[in-house]
Amino acid sequence: MQFSDVEQRLERHRLVPVMAIHDEGHAEPLAETLLAGGLPIAEITFRTSAAEACLRRMSKYDDLLVGAGTVTTVNQVGQAVQAGARFLVSPGFAPQIVQAAQAEGVPIYPGVCTPSEVMQASLLGLETLKFFPAGSSGGPKSLRALAPVFPNIRFIPTGGVSAENLKEYLSLPNVLACGGSWMVKTNLFQDGNFEPVLTAIREAVQLANQATNSNFEKSK
Repeated sequence: MQFSDVEQRLERHRLVPVMAIHDEGHAEPLAETLLAGGLPIAEITFRTSAAEACLRRMSKYDDLLVGAGTVTTVNQVGQAVQAGARFLVSPGFAPQIVQAAQAEGVPIYPGVCTPSEVMQASLLGLETLKFFPAGSSGGPKSLRALAPVFPNIRFIPTGGVSAENLKEYLSLPNVLACGGSWMVKTNLFQDGNFEPVLTAIREAVQLANQATNSNFEKSK
């Protein structure tokens, strides 16, 4: 999958479910639930010991775009790619991690929240960045302020994004997609029942579609 293919998928669905999976046995049910809910994207964070195994299991689903999140070391870049990750997300900006991902030929979206970080990332050739932590870094107001200064940069706000504010974020022209965990939180499926996850995913997809359609109508 090429860089453009990854971003086309993100632009089409506008949501990135961010997951911290503790039991690798939940990987396949979550993959199938995402596909059934109409959201074929998953960011598996390196916050648990099961992350690499979950990446391997979920990357076997051809229709699911699987990426690795919370990538904080150069070694994790290689681990994630070998496990099947087709994109990488980091909570902060570190040139060494960005360059390691570029050497692997895999898209990476490092976290930024200041103009200086955006400039540094741009100098490395990046045009799509994670805006993190979005909620405590000014949210939509900050993204609006960054837009005229960095007209070629698109953001994926993550951290503090919820069903309540999703539409506001997605209404911004410089937002490619939003990352969120509310629809895939562990407490929704810890009893082995994935129906609550399916319901939450479908509701999130509906919200994203409504925001996208509203933007389209405004642009006419």
